[in-house]
Amino acid sequence: MGYNTSKLEDREDGRDDSRSRPGCPYCGSTNTELFSLFGQQLLTVQYYCNACHTPFEHIKDTVTDGVAVIELTNPPANTYSYDMMRQLDEAILQGRFDDNVHVLVIRGSGEKFFCAGADINMLNTVTPGFKYYFCLHANETLLRLEQTPKLVIAALNGHTVGGGLEIALACDIRIARRNGGKVGLPEVGLGVLPGTGGTQRMARALPKNKAIELMTEGKLFSFEEAQELGLVNYIYEAEGYWDKVMEYAHQFCPPNKASKTVGRIKRSVQSGAEVALAEGLALERELQQLCFQSEDAKEGIAANIEKRKGTFAGR
Repeated sequence: MGYNTSKLEDREDGRDDSRSRPGCPYCGSTNTELFSLFGQQLLTVQYYCNACHTPFEHIKDTVTDGVAVIELTNPPANTYSYDMMRQLDEAILQGRFDDNVHVLVIRGSGEKFFCAGADINMLNTVTPGFKYYFCLHANETLLRLEQTPKLVIAALNGHTVGGGLEIALACDIRIARRNGGKVGLPEVGLGVLPGTGGTQRMARALPKNKAIELMTEGKLFSFEEAQELGLVNYIYEAEGYWDKVMEYAHQFCPPNKASKTVGRIKRSVQSGAEVALAEGLALERELQQLCFQSEDAKEGIAANIEKRKGTFAGR
């Protein structure tokens, strides 16, 4: 279900750093390193095994017409280890800095799972200290995702449980595939709490009593129930699901919408909700001023006066 971390290789200085490097899924060696391949339409964040000379990856990020698709890939359940979370972090940062990316979509590989959370086998082999920093890095990664001023859509194409739901909760819009799977935070059954932001984001998404109920009972529930609670925005039919998700995402890209304004709305809400009203209003004013100074605001106002549809450039 995850990397084989039982085979250890020593550093030249005598210290073992195998926990910070993934094991190769082909030969099991931990003599691996992280690197990124950048192309015009593709970012691939990969690891390379120096023992069997084979590249491998767990995050794939493709960019199509302004939409970056980040795919979680770790069969069979797309569980994440520290190594995979590092790759997700890198993909988020690349999408943030790329001016050609206006929307990010996160999906799971295959049809059965969006993500089933942290790799339990990995957690079973590491120290409590490593687990603490693993959770800290995951918190930092999802905060970066949440604070990136670009719309982030979670395409829930399969079961979305544990840390998988925690990733989805850090996204702005959640679109599920009908009858695609269950959602929930069942970590209490392992004797631990939802430690990748679940206790905090669930309590912000739902009334506190409902959030406590779902997490302490460890309930798994359908996408339809999640939509009733407000955790899921839309449910699309299985047939043509992915095409509909991409169609939805593209509506926020130029020339359809002022994508930077979309990102600033998101930033105003995400950051403003965490501070007092006066500070939130101050943030809103500053972001509005940036909008006023943009080419897209000039185009939008002119199009309204001229009674035509605006054509936005994302500037």
